[in-house]
Amino acid sequence: MAGSKRSKLIQVILKNVIAWMASLLVLVPLALIILNAFKSNGEALTMTIDLPKQWVFSNFGVVIEKGKLLRSFRNSMIYSGVTMVVTVFFGSMAAYVFSRRRSKGVTALYMYVVLGMVIPVNYVSLMKVMQITKLNNTMIGIILLYTALQTPFTIFLTYGFVSKIPVELDEAALLDGCTPFQLYIKIIFPMLKSAVVTSAVLCFLNTWNEFIMPLYFLNSSEKWPMTLAIYNFFGQFEMNWNLICADVILTCLPVIIMYLVGQKYIVGGATAGAVKG
Repeated sequence: MAGSKRSKLIQVILKNVIAWMASLLVLVPLALIILNAFKSNGEALTMTIDLPKQWVFSNFGVVIEKGKLLRSFRNSMIYSGVTMVVTVFFGSMAAYVFSRRRSKGVTALYMYVVLGMVIPVNYVSLMKVMQITKLNNTMIGIILLYTALQTPFTIFLTYGFVSKIPVELDEAALLDGCTPFQLYIKIIFPMLKSAVVTSAVLCFLNTWNEFIMPLYFLNSSEKWPMTLAIYNFFGQFEMNWNLICADVILTCLPVIIMYLVGQKYIVGGATAGAVKG
């Protein structure tokens, strides 16, 4: 018995050591960025995790002014916010229809839509389509592209949740005089809280972090999101690592806040939605 307990204790200690070492792989670069964001330019060039000799808070003001982050922040909020609302609302509505109508044609259409999660984007043909439709270098155009990218996953995630809602609720609501739209808005949608929040958070994060789409389809710097702003800022101030680190923090801060707000729904929501469907 004593040997068995000692063996289990050793296993627990080894698992904790491995977990701490794995955590350091993530925490060390994060600490490096945060600490260097508050250093002077000369001190930040060494790129160490030592505490700043003098905390320089003005780095963030310089980044906001020279990097034009307020404009880029507004653009990213518009792109991410509008995409999130449109994708979650219409994606969950489509998932409801796919879940309730189980014919071969509807099932085939559902599989076709969900394939959008894994099929790569053909940027050459897509660029031609955007030029023909006059949507290239427009805010509405990039929002439509973001929506098209995020909709398949939203439908896939919500589909599993809708499948667990009894069909008898639909029948009872229709008997009480609800129209199909009222049935969805008043009965079904409130019951999808976990799926909706999970989809909304993930859609916001993915849209905010998107880099390739705006790089190809937004030529005007006035319409650039935060990801392109930091890319352009790095090109201008590649030797000012204190400013670059400050820019990275300001760019990641909204994403971190959004994740912290909805984190309790993400793991449970994603897992429960993938169980059935």
